[in-house]
Amino acid sequence: MRAVDIIQKKRDNETLTTEEITFLLDNYLKGNVPDYQMSSFLMAVYFNGMAKDELKVFTERMMHSGDIIKFEKITKFLVDKHSTGGVGDKTTIALAPIFACFDIGTAKLSGRGLGHTGGTIDKFESIKGFTFPETRDELVNLVNKTGIGIMGYSDKIVPLDKKLYSLRDVTATVPSIPLIASSIMSKKLAVYADGIILDVKVGSGAFMKNLEDAETLADTMIDIGDSFDRKVVAILTDMDQPLGFAVGNSLEIIEAIETLKGNGPKDFTELVKTLAAIALIIKGDETDIEVAKTKVDEVIHSGKALSHLKDFIRNCGGEEKIVDDYSYLKIAEKTYDFKAEKDGYVSKIEAESVGKAAMVLGAGRATKADIIDHSVGVVLEKKIGSKVKAGDVLAKIYYSKEETLNSSIEKLKEAFEISNEHLAERDVIIKIKKNF
Repeated sequence: MRAVDIIQKKRDNETLTTEEITFLLDNYLKGNVPDYQMSSFLMAVYFNGMAKDELKVFTERMMHSGDIIKFEKITKFLVDKHSTGGVGDKTTIALAPIFACFDIGTAKLSGRGLGHTGGTIDKFESIKGFTFPETRDELVNLVNKTGIGIMGYSDKIVPLDKKLYSLRDVTATVPSIPLIASSIMSKKLAVYADGIILDVKVGSGAFMKNLEDAETLADTMIDIGDSFDRKVVAILTDMDQPLGFAVGNSLEIIEAIETLKGNGPKDFTELVKTLAAIALIIKGDETDIEVAKTKVDEVIHSGKALSHLKDFIRNCGGEEKIVDDYSYLKIAEKTYDFKAEKDGYVSKIEAESVGKAAMVLGAGRATKADIIDHSVGVVLEKKIGSKVKAGDVLAKIYYSKEETLNSSIEKLKEAFEISNEHLAERDVIIKIKKNF
């Protein structure tokens, strides 16, 4: 068997066999297939896609390229919520404590942020003294104790994905739905969970810019999950403006805590409640999403979810007092009010530009080597549909270094548009899809 014959077959849009896909991927991981041949194969997939059976085998080989993690010693029902990434996406911080109220465990491997989107690990590291588990046993003990366990990704989990993604990044083959779906699902399947919830972001601040592509990606990932007998729900959510108001690590921690106190932004609260309700349906505790949302409301307003967050922070060595006193979080002392220049209605808030406005302050990374400034960021004062007058504050910038402020202001100028047309408030939930 030769790599060139497999490339030719995919180029001609023929269906590859299990043996051909296995040969190509296993030998690429071993270094026997060079980058230039794998680049050709990826481009052929970019143009021709993959059949269902091909994609199952492709994902399976990715998944088995490294360690498979099962949590036999965890006593809770495990749900893995994955987001395709967005601006202001602090969902896990609020969602995991709600899960814990219903004996649903979070045993999650997360990454640090790169670019205009922040990572869950970066956000929690805003908390003084907070450290993540470093071993599987530590993660298991934390989940059994608090219901919540999060740790960084290991290079031993799906190493083939890392190698392929680096190649896709420099060969213009990143925007391939089969390759995106396989990349995400191979990692979700390699780390066991009883149910998987995929939050597929759609819009200017998301990787998937339009609904059609987002639906195709969601359907593809559900099909992959189905082929491995996993319960998968994909929820398509709006990212044409930032999620909630806060963008920046410490600022997002505060907003997530406020949500668990019942004071969260309307869109973020709705997303968190919907995701938690879906988890209850996957677990089998409920069949009706509205009834499930009522139960979620109860644990928020009772303070139970907030108590679980405190417990998690304390068990990770963090300063739990931040839940009641935000002065224990480092927030940049310098602020700047970004104001509207004319009367009208907010008709656009380009999420990616807001994310970049926070990133240039130090809230995100342009390269993996960059050091995060947890104290900085942007807090929106208005959302799409808001009526404004000239001089009204659209957003507040929290900054540490004077030299970063002008760049952030310029990015916000690109983000906001004000027009005479009154647009309706946007619904954060666009569509829900599932395979059971």
